Amino acid sequence: MPLADSNPASPSPAIRLREVAKRFSSSGPDILAPLNLDIAPGEFVSVLGPSGCGKSTLLRLMSGLDAPSAGELRLGGRAPAQCDDLAYVFQDATLLPWLKVGPNVETLLRLRRMPAGERARRRDAALTLVRLADRADAYPRQLSGGQRMRVSLARALALEPRVLLLDEPFGALDEMTRDHLGEELLAIHERQRWTAVFVTHSVAEAVFLSSRILVLAARPGRIAHDFRVELPHPRTHQLRRDPAYLSLVAEVSDRLRSVEPVETAA
Repeated sequence: MPLADSNPASPSPAIRLREVAKRFSSSGPDILAPLNLDIAPGEFVSVLGPSGCGKSTLLRLMSGLDAPSAGELRLGGRAPAQCDDLAYVFQDATLLPWLKVGPNVETLLRLRRMPAGERARRRDAALTLVRLADRADAYPRQLSGGQRMRVSLARALALEPRVLLLDEPFGALDEMTRDHLGEELLAIHERQRWTAVFVTHSVAEAVFLSSRILVLAARPGRIAHDFRVELPHPRTHQLRRDPAYLSLVAEVSDRLRSVEPVETAA
C-alpha cells in the first residue's frame, strides 16, 4: 500500500519535539497543542493543514526564530539556536535587489565570516545544483519568479545544511514552474539527503515530494494524521499520471478535509 501509518524508529532523530506547545501571550489561546514528534535523518516531511493550524509556527519553532512556550525541541540533540547546519527557505525569495545572484547566494556565508575561497566554492556548487551557474552575474530583477526562488534555495544549500526548512517556497509560482522546481528539489534531496520539513497547501505537491506527511488540525494546532508515502524513487513527472499517485492524492485530500473547519452561516 502506498500510504501507511508512520511510526519511525530512530535512535538519533534529526528533529525531536517533546510536549512542545506555543501561545503568543500568557492569556492567549494555544496556537500549538503539546506536540511529540521524531523526524529521522534524511526524511522529507511535508506539513499540511487548514489556514491557522500552526504550520508556519511549527517551522519557526524548529528554526529557532520563535521559542516554544513549553516543552523541549532538539535538532540533532541541540537547541535550534546552537545549530549552524540549519537553513530556512521563506515563502518569498527575499533577495537583496542591489546584489547580483552570486553575492546574494554568499550573503549568509559572509555573515558567518567564512573565508572568501570557501564562500566561492559553496556559491558555485549551490548555483550548479539549481542550474543557475550561468546567471551568477545577473541582478534579481533580471530573473523570473522561478529563477529567483532557485537563488533563494541556492543560498540555503550553500550553508550545506543537515536540516532544511521550507515554508511554502513555491506557493506564489504558476503550476508548471512549481512542478519543475519540486522535481529539482527532490532530485537534490536524493543526492544530498538532508532532512526536510516542507510546509505547503498543495496535497499533490506534498504527495509527490514526501516520504512522510503530517496533517495538522486547528484550534489548537495538533497532529491529526502522520503517515508514510510509499511511492517509488526516483520520482519524475511521469509519476503525476500514475494511478497509485492519483489515488494517494485523493486519500490525503480526504484526510485533510476531515480536519478542515466547517464554515457555518451566521
